Amino acid sequence: MELETLVGTLPGLPLDVLEVILGSLEIPDLIRAGSVCCSWRAAYTSLRDLGRYKQSQTPCLFYSSKSAGDNVACLYSLVEKRVYKLTLPEPPIRSRILIGSSNGWLITADERLELLLVNPVTGEQIALPSVVTIEHKVYREPEIHDRNDLREELYFKAFLFPDLSSGSYIVVLIHHPYYQLSFARAGDDKWTWMPPNAGYRDCMYMDGVLYALTKLGEIDAFDLSGSTVTRTVIVGKVKDYIYESMYIIPSPWGGLLQVWRIVDIPRHEVGEGPEIFYAPDHKGWRVKNHRVHELEDSGAPGILKHPEQEDEDCDAPGIEHALEQGDVDVLENGPATYVKYITKKIQVYKVDMVGKELVKVYCLPEHLLFLGHNQSLCLCAEEHPQLKANHVYFTDDHKELIMSFKDANRDIGVLNLENHKRKEILSKIWCDLPCPTWIVPNLTKMNSAFRK
Repeated sequence: MELETLVGTLPGLPLDVLEVILGSLEIPDLIRAGSVCCSWRAAYTSLRDLGRYKQSQTPCLFYSSKSAGDNVACLYSLVEKRVYKLTLPEPPIRSRILIGSSNGWLITADERLELLLVNPVTGEQIALPSVVTIEHKVYREPEIHDRNDLREELYFKAFLFPDLSSGSYIVVLIHHPYYQLSFARAGDDKWTWMPPNAGYRDCMYMDGVLYALTKLGEIDAFDLSGSTVTRTVIVGKVKDYIYESMYIIPSPWGGLLQVWRIVDIPRHEVGEGPEIFYAPDHKGWRVKNHRVHELEDSGAPGILKHPEQEDEDCDAPGIEHALEQGDVDVLENGPATYVKYITKKIQVYKVDMVGKELVKVYCLPEHLLFLGHNQSLCLCAEEHPQLKANHVYFTDDHKELIMSFKDANRDIGVLNLENHKRKEILSKIWCDLPCPTWIVPNLTKMNSAFRK
């Protein structure tokens, strides 16, 4: 039966009933449903624009591809095991570096060092306060860099958090020198520097309090609810050396988790991919017999049309020509040959707020983690049945891989917390910058107060 005939036979449903039905779908299916007819598009638009869409989303893998175009973002769905392509606003996404991913938004730095929020699903983009307003404390003679190098040296990681107390948003930035903290609220025209400490690696925000984790396992709490920022030490230094990547995560059952990720230089074959070997002439590890992937000229795979780009008629936006699983191999026309790091082990700790210590957690039988250069996540496995409990989904987060190396084979996969075995999530992604990361798709419009 043709779609038009099928739609014509559907009984008319009230808008509130349609919202309940469509509100239970994940975003790709919701957008498809919004393409059916005028009444379904009205329900889709209401869910999107009025903030009524609350369905929990499964994280997708965000990356870019030279063969797809400089303004095109790729989202790999773990649920559907397929790739969607989305056209983003200027400047080209491939000319930016990725500073972070939070609540469905990417925080990026353009070639002028200015920070931009961009939502790859809606296409909305918002400029953050200028780089020249970032303050910092310097402990030694300042260094001089050219603009491109400065972009890589200045920024480390950024986060976008909803501020429920004000009904708005707050952006937190970890920056150099020395991995210091600054933040900006909606409507601010400059960054506010945090009380002095350094070495921060990850952050989370809850009930007006920012929790920040340092490279030595310290956890500081900053009360941002008042006019003056105050700092409280939750956990002191727990180690004397820097080896692991560090994460802090709110647990669904309450409290905080601290996660340590151990990486190593590969000295053996990794997974089922190409052989990894040491090349003395290049003084590094390389991938042997890598494949060169090319995009077919026919069709326009996975183009997501945004509602605001459509004519004002009954034709809602839709996802057309989404890539099938067998097409994942066409992601990039590579090659990426250097193998810098591989994830070897991940250890989870519960933060004892009273005893100010860490308690080792040996398994997460009902939960799973997402780690990388994104807001760290702990999700309930029951709400995401397509994913694996007691597993960690990870992407690169080493600074040199995130900011600098354009020809490195990416460290992306899923690790079993029980036996520490890892598997690839999909075929190798031959991409350079910005670095791939996890993003939770979000249809919500940003508070306009950040706009100039």
